[in-house]
Formats: sequence, C-alpha cells, structure tokens
Amino acid sequence: MTTHQLTIEATVRDLQNEKTGPIRKSNRIPAVVYGHGKQSTPIVIAYMPFEKVHRVAKGGLIDLKIGTDTPVKVVIQEVQTDPVSGKFEHVDFHQVSLTEKLTTDIAINFIGESKAVKELGGVLVRNLDHVRVECLAKDLIESLDVDLGSLMTFNDLIRVKDLTVPSGIVIKNKEDDVVVLVQEPRTEEELKALEETPEQPIEEVEVAKKGKKDEEEVPEDGSEPTATTEAPPKQEKKK
Repeated sequence: MTTHQLTIEATVRDLQNEKTGPIRKSNRIPAVVYGHGKQSTPIVIAYMPFEKVHRVAKGGLIDLKIGTDTPVKVVIQEVQTDPVSGKFEHVDFHQVSLTEKLTTDIAINFIGESKAVKELGGVLVRNLDHVRVECLAKDLIESLDVDLGSLMTFNDLIRVKDLTVPSGIVIKNKEDDVVVLVQEPRTEEELKALEETPEQPIEEVEVAKKGKKDEEEVPEDGSEPTATTEAPPKQEKKK
C-alpha cells in the first residue's frame, strides 16, 4: 500500500487567448478542476510533471496548486488521450473534502513471484489493474499491493474478497471478481494444432455465402425467379 505527497502546479487558463492546440504544442495539457462546491475552473498543467504523477497516483490524493493559491486536495477524475499517439489531451480534477467520502479507483501493484509461473511455466493473467473503492479522502491510498506468492498451482487464483485494504476503505467491486490467476501453458500438440488450422480468408467466406444465396434464388433452368401468388378462390355456380 503506497502513499506519497504528490503536488501538481497549474495556472488559470484564459479561454479567450489560450486555445487547446497551442497549449498542447507547448508541452502542456488543458485541464479543469471542479467539485466540492467549487466553480469549474479551466487550468493548464505541464505535461511531464503530470505524467510522473499519473504513473504512481491514478486514484490517489494530489495537492493541486493553482498560481499563488493555497493547494487543494484533488483526485484525477478523467484523462482523455489521443487515440493514435496515446498522449494526454485533457484532464479532469475533482476537488474533495477530507471529511466526506468519495468513490474512486486505486491501482493494483503486483508484488512477489508466483511459483506456478517460475517453476511450472504458467502464464500470469491479470484481470484487474485497479479496484473501485469508497473512503474518506484522508484514508485514500495510491495503490494496493497484491502478493503473487500465493499462486503456487494452476488452480490458485486471487479474488477481490482475498484483498486486504486499510481500515476505512471499502472495495466496491464484486467479491468473486478474479484479480489475477495463472494459466497452464499450451502443450506442443495444442500449439501444433493451432498452427495447422487454416484460416479461411474473409473474401472467400463472403463469396461462398453469396454463391449459396444465388443458388437458392435462381431456378435450375436459368429463368428469372417468379413470385408465388395464391390462386383466387373458385366461385360457386348458381343452381
């Protein structure tokens, strides 16, 4: 369980004169801070300091210092990234009160070594990299340590209910959610079977489906298909 004193410095953003494009080109990030009765305030933060803080405190408590104001306690509420480069595009900070409960994510920090991986050649499968928690801001931690040493066989796994958190923190995930497990490695026969299984190209599948459809719709004599109609009922002759 990790807790550090983290600080990010920011300046108030002038929406009229500071556009997002030039801000990002100058290695800064447009952001906003809101919450706890505070009016939404557009700000600008430096890229590199935020990247370092985000790496260790995705859900932890941060001191946000705007200009010469007294630092306020915030958590990272949302981070928008460029879909191609992965670079940070915008950040939402949520100001919190130390006396009120909040709901946020805590990163999972995997420690130790699994015997099933080291000695049996298993593959470590991480299903969760964070958990959703509820707590007072003063009790919030940046990350939760999960020891892989208990994963000794392929039948072992760690569920949410197996996690240990400090007093005052409640995990909101389902208790039976699997956090991490070790998967048995594939046998040589299974790997060989996968290599030998031919993959049918998508084009061939589409052509095959189209051909089948055409066969169903076109009569054997090659004539155009005709719609079938019900014969009108015969009228009875008057006697």
